[in-house]
Order: sequence, then structure tokens, then C-alpha cells
Amino acid sequence: MQDIQPGNITTDKLSLSLADEKKLTLSVLRLDKIHPLVSGNKWFKLRYYLEEAKQQGNRTIITWGGAWSNHLLATAAACRINRLRSVGIIRGEEATSLSPTLILAKELGMELVFISRSAYQAKQLPTGLATGDHYTIPEGGSGDMGVKGAATIMDLFAKETFTHICCASGTGTMAAGLVKAALPTNHIVSISVLKNNHALEENISLLVPGKNNSFTVIHDHHFGGYAKHKPELLAFMNEFYRQTSIPTDFVYTGKLFYGVNDLVKKDFFAPGSKLLIIHSGGLQGNQSLDKGTLIF
Repeated sequence: MQDIQPGNITTDKLSLSLADEKKLTLSVLRLDKIHPLVSGNKWFKLRYYLEEAKQQGNRTIITWGGAWSNHLLATAAACRINRLRSVGIIRGEEATSLSPTLILAKELGMELVFISRSAYQAKQLPTGLATGDHYTIPEGGSGDMGVKGAATIMDLFAKETFTHICCASGTGTMAAGLVKAALPTNHIVSISVLKNNHALEENISLLVPGKNNSFTVIHDHHFGGYAKHKPELLAFMNEFYRQTSIPTDFVYTGKLFYGVNDLVKKDFFAPGSKLLIIHSGGLQGNQSLDKGTLIF
């Protein structure tokens, strides 16, 4: 398997007529180019956890996620690259057929362990895993080291160039990392991909205390909830690809670009604003869609 390739990341200008009308400058940070599976922001959130695990001599990584978790797949691939054993604790009973995400994680060597939703919520490790040498990474790579890793994303571009930095959020870990490393002139705009995820502001604030005025969370573009979508979103993703040749996924980045486009329409950004939109990868999630749904 190929190594992580941060050198492939680019910052590309977006030429969209709506942005020109509103006198805005739009760019996209292509984190999705670093690896086909450890895609986008996932590697940044994992990097310091994996580093610490190896320093401690732990060869088994245990982490948590649902059936469509980009984090689980990224962890499986990163462990394969680093010659570490990986175990995924999956929320809910095992389905008759696995999701494409879990099939691929299993092919990469991840052991899949399914537990009840109540046990998952309590983060109870199954008996066989509760003892022994292992290193546990929180769901989604959240936590202080996930934030520390996500903060290094801000080193990939000239942050003084941008007034707004926009990202998709689930746990809020990446947003917190961006807030942590932002300049006073940067405002982080987080598009929540979960329905009724109103604890997100608090989660980010707890991860980066004292930074409440430097970020805004938008809750209007979840399209029904996590991993949910509607025809309007899929049509937007296809049209966005026609205009930019940039592929997106319906779980995170499709909602992000749709949300930013909607905010531009509604004059959320003042004329003269310079936006950087972070493409956080996760494109393999589109495999669950019927063939031909997307044009890329």
C-alpha cells in the first residue's frame, strides 16, 4: 500500500460566477489528495495518536465507529501502513451484509467487533479486549491529540491570506484544531453534517477554551442527518463537479460545499472576503450509492 503523501496537497482557486458576483475569493485545500483511503483530515487527526502508540510499544490499535465510518477505514489503512494490528468496535449488531466501508476495512486487516448500542454509548470494551496491551483511539480521532494533529492542517497554506476557513464537522475535532491554530484574522465556519447536533459548539469550546468568538457552526445543511442525503444534494454534487472537476462525498464534503454556496447566496460573507474551503476526503462513502447516481 502506498504511503501517506502530504506533498500532493494543493490549494486551488475556485472560479464560480456566484462568488464573483458577491465579490468573494474562493479556494479549496485538497486534503483528499494525500491518500485514497487515509483520506483528507483523517490522517492529521490520527498522526499523533499513532506516533504515541508506537513510542509506547503498543502494536494493537482499538478504535470506535459506525458502519459508514471514514475514521474506521482510515485507521485500518494507517495501521496497515505502519504494520500495526487494528480492531474496530462497531456500533450495533452485525448486519447480514457489511457496508462497503467495513468490507474494505476488513480487507485491510481490521478485526471488526460488533457491540450493542448501549455498550457502545458507554464505550465498554468487550471482555476479550478489555485486558492486554493495546492503544485506544477515541471515535473520530477526537480528543486533545486529534485536535493537535488537526491544527497542523493550518501549516499547509498561508493562513494570513484568508478571512474565513470552512470545514465540515461531525465531532468538531477538525474545527477545534483549526480554531486552535487560527490567526485573529481567521474565522472558522463549521458546517455540521449531523441533525440536531447542537452540542457541537460546546464540544469545540471545550477542546479550545477561550476561542468562542473565532468560529461559527451552521446547522442548516445536514440533509436529514449523518450519512443522509436528498436529491437536491446529489444534484448539487454533480453540478459542482461539472464546474470544478472536484469530486465530493454525500456524508461530509458535499454538504460542506453546498452549505458554503448557500451562505454565499445569503450574503453571510462580506464583500471582499477570502474563503478557504477544506476538502476533507472520505470519497469512498459514495460507493453505497447506486451506480450512475454521480457522474464522477
